[in-house]
Amino acid sequence: MNIEAANITDEVIVRARRAQRLAYDAALAVAAELRPGQSERDAAAALTTYCETRGIDGWFHRPFAWFGERTAFVGMKLPTAFFPTARKLERGMPYILDLAPILDGAVADIGYAGCLGTHALQARMLGDLLAHRALILDGVRARRTLAQIYADVDRLAAAQGWVNRHRKYPFGVLAHRVDPIARARRAGGWMRTLGGFSVAALGSLGAATLAGRRAGWSPLWNGGARSDHPATPGLWAVEPHLGSGGVGVKFEELLVVHGDGRAAWLDDDLPHVRAAA
Repeated sequence: MNIEAANITDEVIVRARRAQRLAYDAALAVAAELRPGQSERDAAAALTTYCETRGIDGWFHRPFAWFGERTAFVGMKLPTAFFPTARKLERGMPYILDLAPILDGAVADIGYAGCLGTHALQARMLGDLLAHRALILDGVRARRTLAQIYADVDRLAAAQGWVNRHRKYPFGVLAHRVDPIARARRAGGWMRTLGGFSVAALGSLGAATLAGRRAGWSPLWNGGARSDHPATPGLWAVEPHLGSGGVGVKFEELLVVHGDGRAAWLDDDLPHVRAAA
């Protein structure tokens, strides 16, 4: 398949939208049941149960939950620090839920920020976060390079008074490609997890990385030289993450990029979008 000419089919979009909605439904259901004293591990287990009892194929990555200062990745230096801990939720504490189920071969990867009660600083940050959604889409449609859009996000965050926390993700990504998982590959141990990520996830990213190196593009969207190209056609999980001291906020959702230059968010009926309406 010529990656530069391909358009995303309606079937792929329908499946991806269904998977993404399931993921957000899980986040909202678990968020509604959060109580003081629950741990990040409790929240991640509840997300896992919600999705696995609804017939998912497996996980692109297993659920994460971050509470309090961990929403801004304070003190989190090693990759293992991202996994859920015994950190307990308290009244007035911000949290982030992040999960990536695979449903009918479609990969969703979402992030949802909330608070147990109210937090004035976090509320301000959430209000500013949606401006990044519009900025990113406009940049993709204008065919700005991924690295340029990454810098645009940094500039907007600084102007708002916040700092870039997605720089702490592996490879400092603002986004990454998520390709559908072929049915034949969903058999056997293909959905087993390795370091929290499925073999399928690692395999698809590895294949995309090799293909991209040959063709001059990258499935990992950051501010480096390998991202000095416009978004390639496909589904991108975009996750701007802003921080201030011990408070962090993010959303993560899928962006559809077609080979003819069209781009759109997969779904405009999402919790972070409705909250700003």
